[in-house]
Amino acid sequence: MNNLQSYIRDVPNFPKPGIVFKDITTLLKDPSAVRDVLEQFKRYYRHAGITKVVGIESRGFIFGSMLAAELHAGFVPIRKKGKLPAETLSGSYSLEYGTDSIEIHKDALTPTDIVLLHDDLLATGGTMRAAVELVNCLGAHIKSICFLIELSFLKGRTKLEPYEVVSLIQYTTE
Repeated sequence: MNNLQSYIRDVPNFPKPGIVFKDITTLLKDPSAVRDVLEQFKRYYRHAGITKVVGIESRGFIFGSMLAAELHAGFVPIRKKGKLPAETLSGSYSLEYGTDSIEIHKDALTPTDIVLLHDDLLATGGTMRAAVELVNCLGAHIKSICFLIELSFLKGRTKLEPYEVVSLIQYTTE
């Protein structure tokens, strides 16, 4: 199995000075690395009874949709405000300077759904916390939350308690 962290490229000062962006495009261009990611997630969740994988725009769509297919589950997108065509629920989260919103279709989930939430990276946890609240508003059961990358030094996992959080790559320092 590949060392997945070796496929992640650091891009200093993106999208603004002082930020080191974790670029997954270098992993995505290697089919064996993509397969390793999917196999690791699939091994963990194959017997979890997942009926829907919910992915957050936009990088959460990449592995989220592939993982849904691997688990024989449906895929549900959570998008930025104004991007979904039918009736939606909206959730807000804090940014460094202000707030932003994400949305889910009101008919995307039911109380019988067992949900795996996915995004590419866990930083402060604000976006995923808003996604958790949207899923809860629709009455679905959240089985777990997974990420390709976790910046554990930012302690975003604490915003997601009491849910199980799984990440394949952890960065413990900046």
